[in-house]
Amino acid sequence: MKEVLNRLFEHKPLNKEEAKRVLTGIAKGESNNSQISAFLTVYLMRSITVEELEGFREALLELCLRVDFSAYDTIDLCGTGGDAKNTFNISTLSSFVVAGAGIKVAKHGNYGVSSVSGSSNVMEFLGYKFTNDKSVLEKQLGEVGICFMHAPLFHPAMKTVAPIRKELGVKTFFNMLGPLVNPSFPKYQCTGVFSLELARLYNYLLQKTNNNFIVLHSLDGYDEISLTGNFKLISKQKEQIFSPEQLGLNMLKQEELFGGETIEDSAKIFLKVLNGNGTKAQNDVVIVNSAMAIHCVKPDKSIDDCLAEARESLESKKALKVFANLIVN
Repeated sequence: MKEVLNRLFEHKPLNKEEAKRVLTGIAKGESNNSQISAFLTVYLMRSITVEELEGFREALLELCLRVDFSAYDTIDLCGTGGDAKNTFNISTLSSFVVAGAGIKVAKHGNYGVSSVSGSSNVMEFLGYKFTNDKSVLEKQLGEVGICFMHAPLFHPAMKTVAPIRKELGVKTFFNMLGPLVNPSFPKYQCTGVFSLELARLYNYLLQKTNNNFIVLHSLDGYDEISLTGNFKLISKQKEQIFSPEQLGLNMLKQEELFGGETIEDSAKIFLKVLNGNGTKAQNDVVIVNSAMAIHCVKPDKSIDDCLAEARESLESKKALKVFANLIVN
């Protein structure tokens, strides 16, 4: 690791194999905490390369506990986090809306690092029991339409990094990796990223897979569609910039998306939206993100139709029913 750090401090990038080897070594306990901290810090000071990201991704996927959901055409809705906007749990809520619309969701999530409440925080607070038991997860997927995979249970090799990330309290390249290392290898991927540069890296990596994907980035810095301005959509078929008005939706203010000061605050918003008591702004932002995920699975369906499908799932309480069934399943 000492040699690697010296190279990185000289602004020399790693190739894919080197990146893979370094992360595998970290996972096997071959580096101390100070070295890991220094390694993570490098990527806060300079951009990650495609080869580095690809190498890190391959390492984590080789080390993870895999689950086979190939019998289902699943989608994952997972943002990178790291946008420092402290929004409520939009992608997690959208996952239940999409499941309520009849699409199987294999949601990958983790505790928040640079935000108050990540998807795992809110799910745990609301009573969901994390598991990596494939039979339990498959039962949930088959009977309820969604399962939740808490990342640390599937990436045990990264347990040495977790406390260091928490102590740093800022986004690291692990934020970039989260949506790329779903241990069930979903057929569809709808991912929000915190920068245009990362959107381009994701596009490059995901174009090499057989999966259908949509990458989303709001141009004012959100890792999802925020409706606070224009957003970019990148898919296998197209790249396009949308405004809220184009979709028949109002422009929102940042404070309308605030997730609260505590996990309890986030959980209250979560339940309000599912129960039909969310604000129009909260409902609209969940619906538009859900619609893009539906469009990812059904690219021949117009975005307007996908918006209508998402709205119906939320307003008819189908999404709430999915959530309630998952918690007791």
